Amino acid sequence: MSMQESGEMYLETIYILSQKHSSVRSIDVAEAMGYSKPSVSRALGLLKKNGYAETDTAGNITLTKEGKKIAKDIYERHTVLSTMFRRLGVDEKTAVEDACRVEHYISDKTFKAIKKHLKDYPEEK
Repeated sequence: MSMQESGEMYLETIYILSQKHSSVRSIDVAEAMGYSKPSVSRALGLLKKNGYAETDTAGNITLTKEGKKIAKDIYERHTVLSTMFRRLGVDEKTAVEDACRVEHYISDKTFKAIKKHLKDYPEEK
């Protein structure tokens, strides 16, 4: 992906928050990510400049079509990778943390192979 990891993290966080709440504001993103509001404002400015996010007059953040696509892709990578790590016997906390790191760097080819493998071998109940 051409976007930097930090931009992907912001998009993913906004996407996740928008699934849980009717509106997302900078303060929500700052709290969720543990960053300062000025840091979030700078990042949001870049996301808006690059056409990934918009804000309305009330300060509510929405993702553009392109921003949402990237966010959904990253979130899917996160969930699939953390599932794979848990199935390998990794504890939940480590699986989620490692998935968060790997999701930004894994190739599309490898990710598709992992998805296929998980689909072909569903978790036993």
